[in-house]
Amino acid sequence: MQVEELLKPFPIKEFHPFPRAMMGPGAHEMIGPEALKLGFRKTLIMTSGLRGTDIVHKIAESMKYHGLEVVVYDKVESNPKDYNVMDAVGMYQENACDSFVSIGGGSSHDACKGARISVAHDGRSVNEFEGFNQSENPKNPPHIAVSTTAGTGSETSWAYVITDTTTDPENPHKYVAFDDHCLATLAIDDPVLYFDCPVDYTAQCGFDVLAHASEPYVSRLDFPPSLGNALYAVKMTAEHLRQAVWNGQDLAGRQGMMYAQYIAAQAFNSGGLGIIHSISHAVSAFYDTHHGLNNAIALPRVWAFNMPTQYKRFADMAAAMGVDTHGMTDVQAADAALAAAIRLLRDVGIPEKFTDVTQDSYSKNRLGQGPTPFYQGASVITGDDKDVDRITHHVLGDACTPGNPKECTFETVRPVVEHCMMALRHI
Repeated sequence: MQVEELLKPFPIKEFHPFPRAMMGPGAHEMIGPEALKLGFRKTLIMTSGLRGTDIVHKIAESMKYHGLEVVVYDKVESNPKDYNVMDAVGMYQENACDSFVSIGGGSSHDACKGARISVAHDGRSVNEFEGFNQSENPKNPPHIAVSTTAGTGSETSWAYVITDTTTDPENPHKYVAFDDHCLATLAIDDPVLYFDCPVDYTAQCGFDVLAHASEPYVSRLDFPPSLGNALYAVKMTAEHLRQAVWNGQDLAGRQGMMYAQYIAAQAFNSGGLGIIHSISHAVSAFYDTHHGLNNAIALPRVWAFNMPTQYKRFADMAAAMGVDTHGMTDVQAADAALAAAIRLLRDVGIPEKFTDVTQDSYSKNRLGQGPTPFYQGASVITGDDKDVDRITHHVLGDACTPGNPKECTFETVRPVVEHCMMALRHI
């Protein structure tokens, strides 16, 4: 049953569980002992490779030191694809593994969650589990999720996001699977592992946090247990992101963003998201651009779109972002929140519209890259009418859209998508 169907007849709101977590400097050194306690024997490590660092090597060697066998799948792509998941499933089965460790950001964690669900269902395609609690077997292999970015919070959420490239190869579809059975067994958040995260990637991941924090705070689900975490994560992002980006060896900034991303994910875990994420998923589906970058570009336009339904909540966010709102009306303070978000976006150096994103815009850009012919032919974001239309249609079918506070139709959403292709202005 979809969210929009649940909201109509039932005012019941569901609180989804979180995994156990170990957080703080040095937490990653506990992976080996914790894996042994969880009964790991032969583990598949899933990662993007983390080129330029030795994080994966160190963790793998530490696990071996504790007597564990390790197999590494290091081909997870940004915006993980169905073939990434199924290749990992094949490796897991061929090597008779019994457990998973994911190392990286949301892409590694999400691909691993999907692989675990597939393994628990005899290797069925991960695309069969799109939607809400579609898995049938509650028991899947144990999983330690080790974060090296402050972004998605996937290590603590009940969601994973996969791009379906096979059902209709000419129209890739990025979907969210929400499943209480996909939770990691143990989350490891160690800010020391964030020190090697590049400047641009740190900034983009940070705007993923701001989207995760702000959307549940204004969501139509209006879930009280999520509101405190959501607002506090907005505050922490405003306080720490600039320092994490421009002084990446600063422990306070990295640790602040670690906590911000973690509690923001716990906010959306039950409080819902909105069309910042839906637009991001659509652009990722067609252009394979970074999820956090897409969120950053969409966020100011979606805030402006949603403000008339939630002026008071946006005013709260202005205060959380450090704006002195004394003497302001809620409308004025909401406008100030938008201005603060735009200032933050510019301060951390993120492109301001989708048509500004090129192959050399950031270090981990996959725009126009393979391996599928579709992505090889999508090297430029056109932003023309056809592009805007297909992105809008994708948004309307996204699982995050029903949580948006303002009603979404093709006629109301299309101008928002169109504005994402134009120069940013304070609306």
